[in-house]
Amino acid sequence: MEITAGGLLEIRITPADVGKRVSVRRVEDGGSGSPSFTDTVGVLTSWNEGVLTITRKDGVSVRIAESSLVAGKTVPPAPARRRGPAASFEELARVTARAWQPLESEPLGEWTLRAAAGFTRRANSVLPLGDPGIPLGEALARVTSWYAERGLPAYVQAATGAAGTQELLCAELERRGWVNEVSAEVRIGALAPVGDLDADVAGVRLTRTPDEDWLARYGKVRDPDLARRMLVEGPSVWFASLGGGRAVGRCVVDGRWAGFGAVTVAPEYRRQGLGTVVMTALARRALEEGASAAWLQVETDNPGARALYDGMGFATHHAYHHFRAAA
Repeated sequence: MEITAGGLLEIRITPADVGKRVSVRRVEDGGSGSPSFTDTVGVLTSWNEGVLTITRKDGVSVRIAESSLVAGKTVPPAPARRRGPAASFEELARVTARAWQPLESEPLGEWTLRAAAGFTRRANSVLPLGDPGIPLGEALARVTSWYAERGLPAYVQAATGAAGTQELLCAELERRGWVNEVSAEVRIGALAPVGDLDADVAGVRLTRTPDEDWLARYGKVRDPDLARRMLVEGPSVWFASLGGGRAVGRCVVDGRWAGFGAVTVAPEYRRQGLGTVVMTALARRALEEGASAAWLQVETDNPGARALYDGMGFATHHAYHHFRAAA
């Protein structure tokens, strides 16, 4: 926090700092007669009628009464990724979008409306990588009607922990009653260490299309024909299957990037390293195609997968959230 030469805390932020990353300290009554202090770091997404809203990198918006502030300052953007390849938010957003392509898309300014008959939220949500070209309220009304025409709920995929105005969009969606239905981390890392893992990949079968065993293990398929059509789309897509579907995975090679997804292990075979085996086999194939960096997405409520990826050297680049229009 900001401390003056006299040892006093200072508030060095104003409403003009909306959109900047800030660090603030506020005083709270702990109920015991002695005050306590709480620090919050994030993007200042609004300051209206004596209340500040700060959106943290985990997507949670914290409302703070201006009267409770004891210190505050702007702080530099989040530091560059601690490990793994350098990557901008926009580069990763476009690479991850190409890995889960919709059946139908339509531009709205710099936004992209995507639909795929409801198969995966990623392919059935708006990708807002800039200005929609019209006021936000009109843009969201257009989004809602576009998805309603297709019998689908309206979703917007927005990020936190990323450069630009994504945090502001998250806060505005929340203010307008859109519900953050699910959050996930986008993690990145070097590809070679995954391929170099000591794993016996002899039993892993790699194919260009998913077979019945693969689809059955993936388990998120209501329409097999639609799933096959969707899953094979991408720059260079590979499917891995181990032991007749005991463990499966998917990898999309796109230039320097290899994107891992759909890594699923049968419940009775978990904690035996089969997910690692599948990813190692896919990584070695991606290395043969010239990839050097890796990315994956993991939901924040999946501690087992997050621990696995921690051990492989993947670090969180940013988080994304699927906001659903209020009913």
